[in-house]
Amino acid sequence: MKWLTRPWLALAFTGSVLVWSCPVVAGNSLDTDMRMRGQVNAPLTLIEYSDFTCGYCLKFFKQTWPRIQARYVDTGKVRFVYRDFPRGDQGVGVDAATAARCAGAQGQYWGMHDRLFSEGGQLGKQVYRQHAVALNLDQSAFERCLRDGQFTKAIFEDRQEANQWGFHGTPGFILVRTATEPTEKEPAVAIPGAFPFEMFAEEIDRLLASDKK
Repeated sequence: MKWLTRPWLALAFTGSVLVWSCPVVAGNSLDTDMRMRGQVNAPLTLIEYSDFTCGYCLKFFKQTWPRIQARYVDTGKVRFVYRDFPRGDQGVGVDAATAARCAGAQGQYWGMHDRLFSEGGQLGKQVYRQHAVALNLDQSAFERCLRDGQFTKAIFEDRQEANQWGFHGTPGFILVRTATEPTEKEPAVAIPGAFPFEMFAEEIDRLLASDKK
């Protein structure tokens, strides 16, 4: 295994998977995140950097995510965190991320998230409004949130975080231990793309098995 070093990054190549050591907080800062699925104290955390307009992200949502959820998230082994990575500085990707965040402000982040991906790329303000009605959101508050752009800065902070990991396309995934930050001895695992479920399972099972030793 050959290591490449930068001031903030250690990187090793292991086939299609990258293992990175980077000073990112994976523990308590995510505990109350409205964009988290699973148990707060799950031993592993899987972070997805994604764009609602991305075809490969949609493929992950429809084909791979249900299996990860059933095998690892619903069983308390992994908690899943969604991070925004709009590929453009404005437009549908940013608008969709904003709609999800605005729904989250009313406790319906995942309801909006799932509906947006279920649309299969058919996105737009009228679609967001229809979902808001279906989710019983306060319509005036939702519209005001969309208009005011109060989450725009946070959305692009997510993208910057993804760039720091080395991601420049979507989706990208980071697998880390929940309670501790990555180190050179035990780096984070980066999965740069919508790989099959078996790729995720192999890395998750490897880390879970090392906990038992």
